[in-house]
Amino acid sequence: MSYSHQSMGSGLFSPFLIIVHVICFLEILVMLLMIKFISKIISIEIILGSRNARGYEFGRTYVVRPKGKHQATLVWLHGLGDNGSSSSQLMESLHLPNIKWICPTAPTRPVSSLGGYTCTAWFDVGEISEDSHDDLEGLDASASHIANLLSSEPADVKVGIGGFSMGGAISLYSATCYALGRYGTGHTYPINLRAVVGLSGWLPGWKSLRNKIECSYEAARRAASLPIILTHGTADDLVPYRFGEKSAQSLGMAGFRQAVFKPYEGLGHYTVPKELDEVVQWLTTRLGLEGSR
Repeated sequence: MSYSHQSMGSGLFSPFLIIVHVICFLEILVMLLMIKFISKIISIEIILGSRNARGYEFGRTYVVRPKGKHQATLVWLHGLGDNGSSSSQLMESLHLPNIKWICPTAPTRPVSSLGGYTCTAWFDVGEISEDSHDDLEGLDASASHIANLLSSEPADVKVGIGGFSMGGAISLYSATCYALGRYGTGHTYPINLRAVVGLSGWLPGWKSLRNKIECSYEAARRAASLPIILTHGTADDLVPYRFGEKSAQSLGMAGFRQAVFKPYEGLGHYTVPKELDEVVQWLTTRLGLEGSR
């Protein structure tokens, strides 16, 4: 008795294997198309944290891609204890389709004003007062990290910095570094800032700023050319209104001729739509942004 054998690669099984391979190919193709589609509709990119040259461990950075023509890039800085994720969600909601937003997360560190409690903070801060000591090392570390985030932007894209509360403070500090051409430690500041925004913040190092600017023609020229907007609520109980007002006055006296101050009657330590709408309009005008494309 003899038997006829068929291999699995021929006869009855051959069409089945062909169908399986076709299905697998189609599944891979659909997956690739989905990835390509999702990459277009998702506008927020997440970048893992990093340690800078000064040894500070910064958290994740969230990037909101422009929905229109890329004309400007702004780093937006959160307040004490917050993170870049919440900043990115707020920035994505603004009608500024030509701006790319970079929203980093501050290092986690002990904060003197909180009794040494550890949370995200751009620098250490005690009680905010006219006699308070500035954490120069922390300020420079964060300003350097922010400048590094902007260093790879295209030459034809205008760059700026903005922030809320402590984020506003480091934004204004970065503005002074730009004008002086150096950080507080003396190292060269490398970014050509075109706009700075400070909401409910204050200006670190305001006492000596005027003397530093007046000692240099180039510093005075850069200070006079930089548009800055500061906003502050009159009912702010965390960063008192007088410090926002004093910061604006100090900038003006130091030669920042394009610095404007917007008070908001009855506003506490938070933002409101009217305030954000004014910032949107200010950025659109100062950066020469076009409409949505």
